[in-house]
Amino acid sequence: MADSQWRFKKLLVPVCALILCASTASADVISDWYVVAGQRIAASTPPRRGPSSVVDLAMVHLAMHDAVQAFERRYEPYCTGIANASGSPVAAASKAARDVLVGLFPAQEATIELAYSTLNASYISQGLMVAADAGEDAGRQAADCILDKRLVSDNFHRNTPDSFMGGTGIGEWRPTVFSIVNGQPVPVSMSADFLARMMPFGVKEPDEFRIANPAPHLTSGAYAKAYNEVKEKGASDATGHTRTPEETAVAVFFSDAPANYWGRLMRDLVVSQSLNLGDSARMFALVTMATADAIITCWDSKIYYNVWRPITAIREGENDGNADTAGNPAWESFRNAPNYPDYTSGANNVSGATTTILEHLFGDKVEFMLVSNAAGAVPRPYMRFSDVASDVVDGRIFMGIHFRFADTTARRQGTHVANWTFSHYLRPIGRNGNP
Repeated sequence: MADSQWRFKKLLVPVCALILCASTASADVISDWYVVAGQRIAASTPPRRGPSSVVDLAMVHLAMHDAVQAFERRYEPYCTGIANASGSPVAAASKAARDVLVGLFPAQEATIELAYSTLNASYISQGLMVAADAGEDAGRQAADCILDKRLVSDNFHRNTPDSFMGGTGIGEWRPTVFSIVNGQPVPVSMSADFLARMMPFGVKEPDEFRIANPAPHLTSGAYAKAYNEVKEKGASDATGHTRTPEETAVAVFFSDAPANYWGRLMRDLVVSQSLNLGDSARMFALVTMATADAIITCWDSKIYYNVWRPITAIREGENDGNADTAGNPAWESFRNAPNYPDYTSGANNVSGATTTILEHLFGDKVEFMLVSNAAGAVPRPYMRFSDVASDVVDGRIFMGIHFRFADTTARRQGTHVANWTFSHYLRPIGRNGNP
């Protein structure tokens, strides 16, 4: 495909691929609202930019965690301790999720209210709550705290137009998506660059876990090795590639948004691990909190290092000063590159954070089936969370959208964020009331 054509390829992604379409049967109130939250995020107007939906999910699930712990008092609250809670913790969790979503998406209040009344009717029929349940008050307090803590600041950042354009020097990221203005191509700025400036949930600053080491120098052997790997393994069918059928299957499977397959897995874990309400709420809260901070950390690194994507690097390969990186101006990736810099990988930050939290909770060795929404994807059985994280590393290379060093570094980055989150937040409370 000619250079003038590939620049205008649109990222045509089904709504389900953007966030959280789920087919798993209802597990509990926590996982039910994970699905509802994903649906409302996907329907937001204007649409949430880039992977910023993880911030919304963290707000919903931290509020539900606090609402449930108003009754259980087994784990530290995130935002507020709620005294004298009465009624049903299910009602509290449902109310917390409902109120946070209305705060985030006031234009969708009627739709959110319908989901709320429908789910509550089901919980009432199961004897989990009663109509006009007193537990709603605890849920309201939990939601008010998280909205007061984040909504104004988050909206300020979200409403700031994207402006980061990278650079035009060798090795620098530049936009890979263009719009047409008055018949002329205009580069589109980095998607959701505000994430690099957003307040994290647990980490103190966006740059606290910034990777200290830059990507390999363009003239290094390490760069040439990564370059040639993605050039061969990540090329489109039209360009010619060396992927095996299994490698192509991995690329297809993990082209889905991470929140889809990880969210579905967590819903399954509620059932397979027989989680009670408090443990379910804590799992979702820890994972969404850690992944939100991992994405914020990742976006800081992307802008700070500003490393070009393989699609640009390979087309400019003759100009990078490395004799071992033969360029191909017509090279295409198997999947289109998202419109933000390469280093570090967002999907691998998310997966590194998610698997680390799940390993803390359940150990690494857990048998499960992972399901992807990507067209043509076949469910994949796993015995370890870490094996999925390894496949996500490979998958982004086989898609042609990341260098391996961006993936492996991101996995470590997400792991560091998750370890920090787990050791500092939502900890068990001892008999003396202390962690």
